[in-house]
Amino acid sequence: MTRWQPLPDALPREVRHLVEQLRVLKDRTGLSLAELARHTAYSKSSWQRYLSGAKPPPRGAAQGLGRLAGADQPRLLALWELADQAWVRGTTTPAGQPEVAVETEGVAEPGPVPVAPGIGHGTTCRKAALAGAAFLVLLVTLLLRRVLSPACRSTRSSRGRCP
Repeated sequence: MTRWQPLPDALPREVRHLVEQLRVLKDRTGLSLAELARHTAYSKSSWQRYLSGAKPPPRGAAQGLGRLAGADQPRLLALWELADQAWVRGTTTPAGQPEVAVETEGVAEPGPVPVAPGIGHGTTCRKAALAGAAFLVLLVTLLLRRVLSPACRSTRSSRGRCP
């Protein structure tokens, strides 16, 4: 069993709970971090950051570790969702950064910052893929239109090429 360092005090309760569960699952597998990296799509250093609470683990990392350890996937993913929401709200202080005390006498406590729909993990990649697919469809449509146009068919036989 691995001797784990204490988690940062600034971690929200949901994040702390997820990281603790991931640590239990990692210990259950009996794998070292290097072996865990070989069995998943995540590097040894990434697993170190996820299991220390320094960085939020991607959903795929939690799923992969859960599969290796034989965990209850729906429960683990529910924990991940809660932790991800807590992390998105920005309630954590980056590892190694001191918390700054601010005088708040007479000032209302701010609520969580709402996250706009469509903003989050992988949004930029999805938009780029969609734009690329739209461009490809447009290009194919223009080429087919040119090749299949009646003007092209009638002139091809006489001159051998389309206008």
